[in-house]
Amino acid sequence: MLTVDTEIAVGDWDDATDWPALAAAAVAAALAQTAHAHLVDAAFAVEVAVRLTDDAEVRTLNAQYRGQDKPTNVLSFPMVQPDLLDGLANSDDGEALLGDIVLACETCAAEAAAKGVALVDHARHLIAHGTLHLLGLDHGDDAATAHMEALETAALATLGVADPYATPD
Repeated sequence: MLTVDTEIAVGDWDDATDWPALAAAAVAAALAQTAHAHLVDAAFAVEVAVRLTDDAEVRTLNAQYRGQDKPTNVLSFPMVQPDLLDGLANSDDGEALLGDIVLACETCAAEAAAKGVALVDHARHLIAHGTLHLLGLDHGDDAATAHMEALETAALATLGVADPYATPD
């Protein structure tokens, strides 16, 4: 069973949005597009933590863990090595923490505005993107980027979100 724990730490995240439901749907949609779709309905507990915070906190995390002293839109911290994902059902305690996803409010809001999309849709995209990183997917080369973007686009389509990579006509 998938559990997505969502915390709004700091930042001007829209109070009218049900962020826990949005995050849970985005994580599940991304998982559903992968070979690990079974984790959504697994007999054991599968956890993802989503933290909505501000640029200052993400800048600190980005500097500490990635050596980049600047904010970024989303950070992912996988807790399971990709080659061990298939063995999660054998967990000793009946649960598996896939990892943490952290979004920076100001950066996300600025990107959403620049793209002309709603912050909630951009956040859905970034949470789906972060989920794929938790599974070991990356965008280190053109083929990996195309694969990851296709998975994100398919996941977002199930949530009614337009293709974030579509080029305007």
